[in-house]
Amino acid sequence: MKAIIHKSLAVFMAGVVLFTTMSFAVDVHFCGETLVDYSFFQKVDTCGMEDISEGSTCESPTLSEKTCCKDQQFLKQGQEDLKLSMEKLSLGQQIFVASFTYSYISLFEATQSTAVPFVAYPPPFIERDLQVLHQTFLI
Repeated sequence: MKAIIHKSLAVFMAGVVLFTTMSFAVDVHFCGETLVDYSFFQKVDTCGMEDISEGSTCESPTLSEKTCCKDQQFLKQGQEDLKLSMEKLSLGQQIFVASFTYSYISLFEATQSTAVPFVAYPPPFIERDLQVLHQTFLI
C-alpha cells in the first residue's frame, strides 16, 4: 500500500512540474462579437470577411473603413527557472539551509549498535516478595 501511495504521489508531482513549465498559445478569430474559430496548434480559419475590400464592414458596407474581424492570441508562458541557485542566498541563509539539511538527514540514520551491556549479569535472586510482605503496591 505504501509503495502505491509513493508511486502515485511521484506521478502527481511529475505532472505538476510538467504543467507548470509548459507554455501554450490559443489563437482565436472573431467576426464582430462572434467567435468564429479557435486553434491550439495551427492558424485559425477565418470567416472570409478579410477578402472584402477595406471600405466595407459587416454592419455597413460603404460607411466605415474599419474591418469588423480581428485575430487574437492568448499566450500562457510557463515557468522558466526551476532550480534556485545557492549564490542568490545570503551567507546566513546558506548556513541555515546546510544545517537544516544535515540535521534532517541525521534523523533517519539507523543505529548500528545492538550490544546489550548487562547481558553477562544474571538478575538478582528474589528470596521473598517484599511488596507483598510489606503490602506496598504502586497504583
